[in-house]
Amino acid sequence: MAAAVAGKGSARRLLRVPPGWYCSSCQGTRSVASPSSARVRQAFLQFFKERHGHQVVPSAPVRPRGDPGLLFVNAGMNQFKPIFLGSADPRSELASYRRVVNSQKCVRAGGKHNDLEDVGRDVYHHTFFEMLGNWSFGDYFKEEACSMAWELLTQVYEIPKDRLYVTYFGGDASLSLSADEESREIWLSLGVPPSHVLPFQLKDNFWEMGDTGPCGPCTEIHYDHVGRGRNAAALVNQGNPEVVEIWNLVFMQYSREADGSLQQLPEHHVDTGMGLERLMTILQNKRSNYDTDLFTPLLDAIHKGCGGPSYRGLVGEADPGSVDMAYRVVADHVRTLSVCIADGVYPGMSGAELVLRQILRRAVRFCSEVLHAPPGFLASLVPVVVEILGDAYPELRKDTDTIMNIISAHEDAFLSSLLRGRHIINRTLQQMEHSKVFPVEVAWSLHSNLGFPLDLIGLMLKEKGVQLDVAALDHLAREDAERKSQPQQEQRAGMHLDLHALAKLRQDGVPATDDSPKFAYELGQDGRYVFHPCQATVLMLYRDGSFQKEVGRGQQCGVLLDRTCFYGEQGGQAPDQGYMLHAAQQDMLFPVVSVQVSGGYVVHEVIVSETLKVGDQVQLFVDEAPITMQQLLDVESVIQEVIKRNEVVYTGEAPIKLASAVQGLRKLNEVYPDLVRVVSIGVPVERVLAAQSKDATSTSVELCCGTHLLQTGDVQDFTIVSERQLVKGISHIVAVTREQAKQAREAGQTLAKEVDSLTVRVKLGGTVIDEAQRLSKEVGQLTIIVDRTTIPQWQKRELQATLKTLQRTANTAVRKLEIRLAAEKADDLLAKYSNQPVIIDTIPVESPSVLMKVVNQLCDKVPGSSVMLLSPQASGQVFCACQVSKSSLPVFSAADWALAVCTQMGGKAGGSGVVARGSGTTSDLQGVLTAALEYAKSKL
Repeated sequence: MAAAVAGKGSARRLLRVPPGWYCSSCQGTRSVASPSSARVRQAFLQFFKERHGHQVVPSAPVRPRGDPGLLFVNAGMNQFKPIFLGSADPRSELASYRRVVNSQKCVRAGGKHNDLEDVGRDVYHHTFFEMLGNWSFGDYFKEEACSMAWELLTQVYEIPKDRLYVTYFGGDASLSLSADEESREIWLSLGVPPSHVLPFQLKDNFWEMGDTGPCGPCTEIHYDHVGRGRNAAALVNQGNPEVVEIWNLVFMQYSREADGSLQQLPEHHVDTGMGLERLMTILQNKRSNYDTDLFTPLLDAIHKGCGGPSYRGLVGEADPGSVDMAYRVVADHVRTLSVCIADGVYPGMSGAELVLRQILRRAVRFCSEVLHAPPGFLASLVPVVVEILGDAYPELRKDTDTIMNIISAHEDAFLSSLLRGRHIINRTLQQMEHSKVFPVEVAWSLHSNLGFPLDLIGLMLKEKGVQLDVAALDHLAREDAERKSQPQQEQRAGMHLDLHALAKLRQDGVPATDDSPKFAYELGQDGRYVFHPCQATVLMLYRDGSFQKEVGRGQQCGVLLDRTCFYGEQGGQAPDQGYMLHAAQQDMLFPVVSVQVSGGYVVHEVIVSETLKVGDQVQLFVDEAPITMQQLLDVESVIQEVIKRNEVVYTGEAPIKLASAVQGLRKLNEVYPDLVRVVSIGVPVERVLAAQSKDATSTSVELCCGTHLLQTGDVQDFTIVSERQLVKGISHIVAVTREQAKQAREAGQTLAKEVDSLTVRVKLGGTVIDEAQRLSKEVGQLTIIVDRTTIPQWQKRELQATLKTLQRTANTAVRKLEIRLAAEKADDLLAKYSNQPVIIDTIPVESPSVLMKVVNQLCDKVPGSSVMLLSPQASGQVFCACQVSKSSLPVFSAADWALAVCTQMGGKAGGSGVVARGSGTTSDLQGVLTAALEYAKSKL
């Protein structure tokens, strides 16, 4: 009896609560303070450490190490997989583990285990949760594991035994597996009544890591929230919220072979997991995880910051306006964001980063749309998360400012998209008339282009009483996945203008794209480039190999404009990305995902969020780059200085625990052996590893088993030759060293001299068109060379900027000379023909553009006249340009006139009713002139 009392007292000490404390959910009307989640978590760890000799290990980061099949760590056992699989490095700390206990940070969002869209709809789903677990690796097995679990629950946490039910594997005849009678007998020996020990089938009580590998029966402990002496055995594993699983004990004793057979493992392991959030509902007498102290401080902060109605715990139709759902979404998601960012997972565009981006945007939407929170509110909740979890996971306290800054930056970016998306949804609803099914193409465009989580779109529509065709949406998602899985060349082939398409454009008189606005940018005072928006007109739409006048919402198409500020893919330079806005309706956004150039036409690949028509006016916006020229120079300067100092590269082995404590250590997110190789620049490893040393904060220290130079001077030279953004705030950099760096610098200096020389000549300008055109062409050719040549990246950007300015200057000079020459030619013709209604003649010019300008100016000087001019070239080709008086339309068309004349010369022509041009070849120029005059007379 004395031993029992002593045992009970030591159990209470684990919880650090007064001796009179009992599980509040089990004491009826007894009013005694409940333990905090921090105490419950600590009691779990101390119980296994102090009473059963377990080693406490820290939680692994939520980014999986060496497991590409996982987006996030979603179970406590993830970090121990190498032990179960027998692949742990014998030198690693993992290989030394026998008894281990921890509290693991877990995220279930994206991938196979995805709770994201369920979060907020009920009171128990989460994207982030904590898994309490203990493990045995070839040490104790079933009897000890069950005994420890029963002791913790009934003596430390003092949960009444009559509220607990246990399940075990009941066998499977098809696999020749007998029932786990051993576990059943153990539970009975611990005093569990037979009516509370229940057998279940394979799906409930047999755990497998995958199609092959370690597996075995499991036994689960369930809790009855109601109690009152009832027998709730019939409710176990039935999905009833009154009876819930709280702890799963897995006994790994088999290996699933490739042929499906089971073999005994040489060593047996134990893997257990108990969700802290669910445990707290029991110990704090709550039915909702959100009513425990893991969430209530967050819910209180949300109420205080938003000023709306307080949280009441309502769900479904009982929750008007989905206010309580919003509380739960924001509270859950800000926990997930804080933990993930602290572990180095930032919102981005693929994999785990993309999932985190969706979580952030979902939280922002509920903050803004439902809770009416002020901008920046989501980040303001991070300190509350840190207060709740910071003691258990100290990386949260260390990186609080970083977490808040990242959340704030992404929140700002999404709020503007949210505003546009809301306008698109509202306008679409207005256009639907009596339909109650929202256009699926618009929904998909909002999701894929503006980053709207699909469940948010559904919620916004549900608020309006409108449905979404989920099956059609899934179909679009599959199509998108298939498209993205294709090689990029194959993806873009559908937007490429072939010979037939180009001929059709020219025949219809569609002018080539004026892409000179792509040079309209400047370097701001902060060192960042400023790209100015551009106004343009839609000339043609290209889809499925044909030209169209209109493309409906949700379709992917190529957009041809009269002018553009986007750089099309060419010369080895990647295309710009950005978006278009409908000039008349600023909430109509068309993201530009790729840009190509074909035959002088710039094709913008977009997914149309609303109907787009030929003639629509749009504004173009180019996305900016992340890293400035000065930042690139600064990075090079730092490394060059280290090379000049010719510092010694020190290496040495050290235990992973000692090395991990080094302040400023560059450590990758992977599994390391127990003895790691430390590489330090300029500072001996012994100094770096010394207690309280801060040497690593001022030099480069990393864990690496690679072969390194012995001193930094051996690098000789270093320069960055490529930089591209991966996700916001993270860039991929390529650099070269030694001879390659020297060659890159020499190439850059040579090109810089060429650009300087060309700059002088462009500024002096050409006195005649030929010379000006040669200069313009030379600028274009040098631009291609700069784009393709490996030179320092900062210098490449500098030269590209200079060349873009030169190109604009050269093109302007050409246009001015052409206008001046055209005026002279027009004056000569005016003196010759005076005020005749039809003027047809030949003149010597060297380009179709000059010929067209002469026609334009002559018509301006002789209002009401129709003019056609031909210009024979030395090559035998004959240029043709014409303009028809508007008073002659529609009987007399310039396009028809040019086509008739050029067809006679065996050529082609195109244009509009007012202006047109073309070309051909002929040996009878006078006959062509006569035919041109006769055609005009027949129409006038």
